[in-house]
Amino acid sequence: MATTMTVKGQVTIPKKVRDALRLSPGDGVEFAVNAQGEIVVRKAGRRAVGTSVAANDRFAAARGKAEVKWRTDELMALLRDPD
Repeated sequence: MATTMTVKGQVTIPKKVRDALRLSPGDGVEFAVNAQGEIVVRKAGRRAVGTSVAANDRFAAARGKAEVKWRTDELMALLRDPD
């Protein structure tokens, strides 16, 4: 199945692929490159086999990392003018 890209970089996803992915108008689509350099197309929100949710979550690395021991009143006193 071949398709042509427009000058804006848009392509039409062939009907067989849309049907296989159960895509409907308005659905998100994700593109990835696998280890063999092939493009993988999948419906957004579905994980690829062998990947974790954390690998797809850009905030996962930062989540739960704050180790600040400040109390709110101490922090506010530090940030406010001494006037």
